[in-house]
Amino acid sequence: MMPDFLKKAQEMQEKMARLQEEAARKTVVGSSGGQMVTAIVNGKMELVSLHIEPQILKSEEPSFIEDLIVAAVNDGMGKARELMAKSFIEATGLPSGLPGGFPGL
Repeated sequence: MMPDFLKKAQEMQEKMARLQEEAARKTVVGSSGGQMVTAIVNGKMELVSLHIEPQILKSEEPSFIEDLIVAAVNDGMGKARELMAKSFIEATGLPSGLPGGFPGL
């Protein structure tokens, strides 16, 4: 018979695995330049899609467009981290607003 703490650890591991699977299906949208560039990122921190409005490709300097892309992707990654942190808190039942947040999330 498995001790309670091992059983609880196994249950938590299974819950986290389900959380990661669900995260892969969830997406968030990051943007920059007044939504001239949008980046879709999933909960696994993967860039799923990137859209650049065609008119800025014709009228802007490449370095400006590159900056917009970086900003949109970073915005999407930040939102994906927030989504994962919220999901983690809900899944574990931990209180939200812990000092220092969750390193690595």
